[in-house]
Amino acid sequence: MDLRPPTVRSLLEELEQLPGVGPRTATRLVQHLLRKPAGARRLAAAVATAAEAVHHCRECFLLAEEDPCRLCQDPSRDRGVLCVVEDPLNAWAVEGTGEFAGLYHVLGGTLDPLHGIGPDELTVSQLAARVRGGTVREVILATNPTVEGEATAHYLARVLRPIGVKLSRIAFGLPAGGEISYADQVTLTRALSGRRGMD
Repeated sequence: MDLRPPTVRSLLEELEQLPGVGPRTATRLVQHLLRKPAGARRLAAAVATAAEAVHHCRECFLLAEEDPCRLCQDPSRDRGVLCVVEDPLNAWAVEGTGEFAGLYHVLGGTLDPLHGIGPDELTVSQLAARVRGGTVREVILATNPTVEGEATAHYLARVLRPIGVKLSRIAFGLPAGGEISYADQVTLTRALSGRRGMD
C-alpha cells in the first residue's frame, strides 16, 4: 500500500521531471519542503513569479524580464563581438569571468539529428540575420566540447563564413591546477593546438 498522499505523489512526480533529480532526491526535497511550509510557500511563489515574468530576449535569447534584455540595451557593450553559446547558463559562466564585453547569442541547444534537433529548432537563422546586420565583426563560437557542440560549431562556421565575419572558437585545454599525466588525449591535443606565445 502506498502511504503517500496524492498531493505528495504528484509533487514527487513533478520534481522527478527536473534534470538530475531522481526518486531519492525528490523524496528528500519533499521531506524538506513539508517540514518547512513557510519556505515551501516562498519557493512556490518564486517559481510562479519567474514563470510569469521571465522570457527569452528577442535579440540574444538570454533569459530576461525586459525585452530587449538589459545587456542588449547596455550602450557600453561591444556590439561588434558576439559570443554564441548553447544556453543561458553558458552565457552566465562566460559573463562571470568579467573578461567578455560583447554581446551574446543563445542557440537554445545543439544540433542533434538523432533527437530531431536541426537548425530550425535552434536560433541559427536569427544569428545569421544579426551577423548580416553589418555591425558584427567577430563571432566567438563557444559551444561545449562535446560531439554535438563541435558539430554545431562547424555547422555555424559554414553558415557564417560566406557573410565575411571573423570566426573564432574558444580554446579548450588543461584546467588550472590539473596534471598533464591525468589528462585525456583529446584534452592534450586541444591544449597543444591552442597554445600561445609567452610574453
